[in-house]
Amino acid sequence: MLNQKCNPNYLSKNMFKSPEELWKKCLSVISDNISEASYNTWFAPIEALKFENNIFVLQVPSQFFVEYIEEKYIDLLRMTLFRVAGQGTRLEYRVLIDKSSDKATQIPSTSEQPKNKLAGVNNGYVSPYHKVQLPEIDPQLNPSYNFNSLIEGTSNKLARTAGISIANEPGKTIFNPLFMYGQSGVGKTHLANAIGVMTKQLHPEKRVLYVSANTFQIQYTDAVRSNSVNDFLNFYQTIDVLIIDDIQEFSGKTGTQNTFFHIFNHLHQSGKQLVLTSDRSPLVLVGLEQRLLTRFKWGLSAEIEKPGFELRKAILENKIYRDGLEISEEVIDFIAENVVDNVRDLEGVLVSLMAHSTLTDMPINLELAEKVVGRIVTVSKKINTVEKIRDVVCEYFSLSGNSELCDLKWFRFCPCPI
Repeated sequence: MLNQKCNPNYLSKNMFKSPEELWKKCLSVISDNISEASYNTWFAPIEALKFENNIFVLQVPSQFFVEYIEEKYIDLLRMTLFRVAGQGTRLEYRVLIDKSSDKATQIPSTSEQPKNKLAGVNNGYVSPYHKVQLPEIDPQLNPSYNFNSLIEGTSNKLARTAGISIANEPGKTIFNPLFMYGQSGVGKTHLANAIGVMTKQLHPEKRVLYVSANTFQIQYTDAVRSNSVNDFLNFYQTIDVLIIDDIQEFSGKTGTQNTFFHIFNHLHQSGKQLVLTSDRSPLVLVGLEQRLLTRFKWGLSAEIEKPGFELRKAILENKIYRDGLEISEEVIDFIAENVVDNVRDLEGVLVSLMAHSTLTDMPINLELAEKVVGRIVTVSKKINTVEKIRDVVCEYFSLSGNSELCDLKWFRFCPCPI
């Protein structure tokens, strides 16, 4: 609801002498009806230019402002102008094209566009800001790769937190693009899909698309062969959240890189979201044009590292719970301690354990775990040293490393059997 300050009785006591004062009063009403962040982003930068012949002209920073306000806030803005300046007030925007020459274009609000008086008559005029309803697309997302199944740890906390922020407000955070990198199997694809899945849940109207770099390359090659590159470009420029997996595969593909450069520019300038994954940092990517690498660094570059022991154990426990399995703590600890490279190996061990247990009718115990894990990774036997024993004892009794009891000399010559 609009604030009561904009009722006719209130306004009759307040006469405005300039468009600036008029707009100031409008802003006080608008700020009461939207969030502070939205107000600061979309209304604070607007300036009032003039109010003549019942036409109120606002100067906006860009054409994108016009599109966004017309889509999200036009009802609030129109109602506020009617209440503050009077019924019948018409709205126009002035968009500065060239700052040096002060060249600008003036655009009427879509709500003020002339309508055909006769049904079925087409006068040939199409507003450049008229939004055509685009057909639904398959986002190509894996719904099982979501944030609920993506366990947080120190190795992925930064990227995961940024991903949630993006899903809440795609294109409106400082994480654009989000460039996630790390070795194979650490969860980049899972997180990229999770961002898309959550975005579709919160913003079902958004056009979200997940595509691997290899698929993008094949699509582009087909478009070149069929002489339909413009259609290819036009399609990708309608995407609201574009997720490209394994971007390093564009290496050496000059035509693909050039096309993606134009898509990237269009989406970024239009306030759309880009999410990219790679097996290495932008700093060490080779075979990609410098202008692309520069843009990859515009937003947030977040490394996803190998999962630590606690995260590996949490991932195992979560999957065991979801699959309805019963596995002892001893077995879980053994797997988490020895399968250290990536998440895929952890999941592969559990699948193998379950298959062996089912087919051979054996319980899932430490003996079976050692057998299965030994076929997937190299299990090194632990060798107890004086230092390791010292550390375990001191940790158990909560003794500091500076304690006399934790002195290595004492342990080496201690008559106690160890």
